[in-house]
Amino acid sequence: MSPQRWDGCLDHGNPFLSHAFLKLLEDSRSAHPATGWSPLPVLVGEAAVPLYLKTHSSGEFMFDWSWAEAYQRAGGRYYPKLQVAVPLSPIPGPRLLTRGPRRPLGAMLKALTEKLRCSSVHLTFCRQDESEELVREGFVQRLGVQFHWPNRGYASFEEFLSTLRSDKRKTIRRERRDALRGLELACLTGRDLKEVHWDEFYPLYTSTYDRKWGSPPLTREFFSLLTERMAEKVVLFLAYQGRRPVAGAFNVRGREALYGRNWGASQDIPFLHFELCYYQAIDFAIAAGLERVEAGVQGAHKLPRGYLPVLTYGASYFRELAFHEVVARYLERERQDVRSQLAALSQMSPYRQASALHP
Repeated sequence: MSPQRWDGCLDHGNPFLSHAFLKLLEDSRSAHPATGWSPLPVLVGEAAVPLYLKTHSSGEFMFDWSWAEAYQRAGGRYYPKLQVAVPLSPIPGPRLLTRGPRRPLGAMLKALTEKLRCSSVHLTFCRQDESEELVREGFVQRLGVQFHWPNRGYASFEEFLSTLRSDKRKTIRRERRDALRGLELACLTGRDLKEVHWDEFYPLYTSTYDRKWGSPPLTREFFSLLTERMAEKVVLFLAYQGRRPVAGAFNVRGREALYGRNWGASQDIPFLHFELCYYQAIDFAIAAGLERVEAGVQGAHKLPRGYLPVLTYGASYFRELAFHEVVARYLERERQDVRSQLAALSQMSPYRQASALHP
């Protein structure tokens, strides 16, 4: 696959869709056939699609395990399936990549599903217009909610705080003060990143998975390759107690946004997660003039800290028409629930002005 031809299809600043990032996921054996992610990249004219053959449903963040269970209870074989996604990263962005007018690609994805005898094909965290286009081609739409921080041209963190209600300002100031007591922070990017920093961060990252989810999906080699190939896109926050690293947060920088990705800590220090993952990210985005911080999936606790709810989009197609219709009915109800959730969350905006409600 030609890196130049692939990247020639990109018209945005989202680094997760670059050839370099997708290739290092494969080269580091993080998203690799051995881990259930078999790359099947598609290039059609001036369009590209990050397509994978999947043998499980992990690392997608728009969950379909219940669909897989129901499909298999009905006597079908859910895996393998096709996934159009950035592996292991719940980052919204285009999935049907093209610089020019986009040609309809739904029919091609359906044909590949048939040809490879897969149960289904799914696009996760795609753009709204892509999702709606695919619905017109027979796919079903799925919605979700994430929390993003909008930068409205703030000159400083204090200026951002001034737009919040007084109780929220006081809480954030207290959390920052308490989190940083006795700690020193480092913000590392570009040539300042060394192997020793990943040696410090990786045990923190893996400890989170050890406690909650099992094996971490990103290998240690992933971080070395990331520095080697994309160091200018990496933003790593580390917290030290003396010389000992106690927490870290790994981010990726794009042209418009800072994308929060992974966090880990060796001990439970109150509010340190908020400081490293949310407040430091806001500080960085303001200093760098970035439009927003995307803080990943889940977490209504992000709302009182200035992160606002936004819709995310997906689309799915199932070869078995009866099952496709069952999922379509389920998703119709789920979309109603998600929109109700978004409306309820939007009423809880921490900002003083109603005009600050939406990013």
